[in-house]
Amino acid sequence: MAESGRAGRPRTDTLGDGPGPAGGGPRRLTGARRLSLRTVLLIVVFVPSLTFAPLLASGMHQLATQWQAEKTQMELATTAVGRPTADLFLSLDQERRLTAQVLAGPGSPARDQLAEQRAVTDRAVRAFRPLTALDDADAQEGLTDAVIRTDRGLGLLDQQRRAVDAGRATSQRAFDYYSGVLESALSVLTALGNTDEGQVSSKAQTLTDLFWVVYALGREDALLSGGWARGALTRSEYGLVTDAIGARKHLLRSRVLPALTGNELPYAKMTTGKAWETMAALEGRLITAGGGAEGDRVTLRDDSAQWRSAVDAVTVQLRQLLSLRSENVGRAGYGHADMIFKVFVSISMVGLLALGLVFFTSWRLTAVLRRRILALRQDAQELQERLPDVVARLERGEDVDVDAEVRRLEPTPDELGELGQALNLASRSAVHTAVRQAEQHRGFQRMLQRIARRTQILIGLQLKKLDELERKHEDPEVLEGLFDLDHLASRLRRYEENLVILGGGQPQRRWRKPVRLLDVLRAAQGEVQDYRRISIDVETESWIAERAVQPLVHVLAELMENATAFSKPLTPVEVRAARVGRGVAVEIEDRGLGMEPEQYAAANALLQSPPRLDVLAHADDVRLGLDVVARLSANLGLQVELRSSAFGGTRVIVLVPESLVVARPRTVPEPATAPMEVPRAADAAPPRPREETPPHEDGQLPARSRGRAMASVTARAGSPEQESAGRPLPQRVRQASLTAELKVPAVRADQAGQETWDQPRRSGATIGAFQRQSRKRRTGDDGSQPEASESPEPSSPTTEDR
Repeated sequence: MAESGRAGRPRTDTLGDGPGPAGGGPRRLTGARRLSLRTVLLIVVFVPSLTFAPLLASGMHQLATQWQAEKTQMELATTAVGRPTADLFLSLDQERRLTAQVLAGPGSPARDQLAEQRAVTDRAVRAFRPLTALDDADAQEGLTDAVIRTDRGLGLLDQQRRAVDAGRATSQRAFDYYSGVLESALSVLTALGNTDEGQVSSKAQTLTDLFWVVYALGREDALLSGGWARGALTRSEYGLVTDAIGARKHLLRSRVLPALTGNELPYAKMTTGKAWETMAALEGRLITAGGGAEGDRVTLRDDSAQWRSAVDAVTVQLRQLLSLRSENVGRAGYGHADMIFKVFVSISMVGLLALGLVFFTSWRLTAVLRRRILALRQDAQELQERLPDVVARLERGEDVDVDAEVRRLEPTPDELGELGQALNLASRSAVHTAVRQAEQHRGFQRMLQRIARRTQILIGLQLKKLDELERKHEDPEVLEGLFDLDHLASRLRRYEENLVILGGGQPQRRWRKPVRLLDVLRAAQGEVQDYRRISIDVETESWIAERAVQPLVHVLAELMENATAFSKPLTPVEVRAARVGRGVAVEIEDRGLGMEPEQYAAANALLQSPPRLDVLAHADDVRLGLDVVARLSANLGLQVELRSSAFGGTRVIVLVPESLVVARPRTVPEPATAPMEVPRAADAAPPRPREETPPHEDGQLPARSRGRAMASVTARAGSPEQESAGRPLPQRVRQASLTAELKVPAVRADQAGQETWDQPRRSGATIGAFQRQSRKRRTGDDGSQPEASESPEPSSPTTEDR
């Protein structure tokens, strides 16, 4: 195994060992014929198929189960159940006849015989009673129910006897009771004959029919014994006698006598004996007398002595035939069970030998193949480990030499050699395909970034032009249109940055100094379409490092836009920020419909480990914003998590690590006076950040001489521009910058706090007034202006600042 695993060594093992030819080529055996892979595989496949182990085990289990079931059934039929039931049946049959004689004549001499017979019956009952606890796992079907039914009938035996002794029982009631118990016992004997073997069941059926013959003769004997004691039979008793005679003759002639075989054949002529002829003659005389009799009674001649002598002789013959047939049934059943056991042993031995042959043959053939296949497997494993490394290097932008990365296997002139040659072609094709796909992907990314960069330059020029127009015009309607265009251009610039990020690049906008967290949030709000629904609340003042400003703005803008897009138009989106133990936490919560738990899990998994996105493969995905957030967060070290909101929507938590949170810059002093009061302009566009973009390979975006603030000041802190100015801000003069047509009386001016200020003309005028005051401050001291790449000036106030 150690030699077969060495890299770079071709393997040509065969069925034996021998020196290889000169030159180090494939070794061949002399004097030994090498088995082809096809032949070896056929042997390995067909030998186990012929001795399939589960099939062998199933057959052995079936034979063992059948042998156990037949053996148990024969034990029940011959000894455990059959013998006690037969003794009980014969004892009750005799007791029925003697009971009929006693009830027919009170002074009958049969009373002493009845007492003796009851003792015999009691012994049979005691032997039968334990059968109620019989385990019926392998017993014949219906045996347990028949035993329970018979035992229930025996429970009334003592009561019936007391009624007979006291003279309370009638002949008909006693006859019906004993006949019912005897029929229950016959059902037990019938169930015992229903074995799993057909031949045994057929022999047992003849035995059951013979018991029914004895039962019919016993019914006839009991009725006639009582009738002779009274000298006549009732018409119903006469009908029962004739029915019993007909049933007995039918069973004997059609079912019992034709089925006798072997040592039972001498009994086939027992019906021609003297006793049978005497019994038949008496029965014929009885039938003749009953047919001509009138009334409810049939008078009998006193033939009881001849009847008793003939019936006793016939009963002895029937019992002998019963015993002989029972032995033959047991012999046949046990013989078949023994035959099954022999088959079971034979098949088990042959099967085990075949299974051992399978194991030995498979082991030998596997040992031959194993030495030859190990080398191919080792090479395949090396290729499996090498391909991911090649793909990873290609993704990192490294150049890969296909010939150097693919190690060629030396082929051998057989099927395994063809497999090695196929492995050579597959490995080379896989590496070559990976290289081509990586080159195509990198080329597409470069093309996508180049197109996006050029578009960004045009958008930057457009924003610059809009900035100039906003400073030039003061007409409210024009300013309102310019602000809308300014807002749309800012959003378009972010969408172009998404393309750059998805193409593998990074945004080019940079800041040179830290920026306040509130300004970052305002800047993100300004790049959202439905910005009016967003409310921002910052608990503590925090400053973000310059390298994290633009990525964080982009991440927050994507999340805010997602919150506004997937919630109802009139519902608010709340943005809260506060210092926590590990940095700054920003929460964005909407009141939309939310997502399912598995969707939250999938989104958080994407945010935790952003995939290397193929833009072409995901061009139809409407959630590309999450991919952008995932990439920026991974590069910056942000932790973004989506959760279910208490309002039913989605709450996004963005954790800015402590490494990206810096102290307040010393160059920004605290404001000396209260911040300037800004008129309300509900329809004004939100602030748009203006920052310098580094040079690009396709051109250079001109630097701005002055920027526009990322956010206006709030009631709690001044803007960076005001803080850097170092002097009090100009005080607002109510309606000072308005034209005469727009001025309102003082009464209406006092009620300004209650007005909505949503008229476009008034909004534009107030914004123009704010811009003029800002220009005065900038022209007063050039040193107070921030650099083009620093935190810019405010361009237009937001709803919260106003």
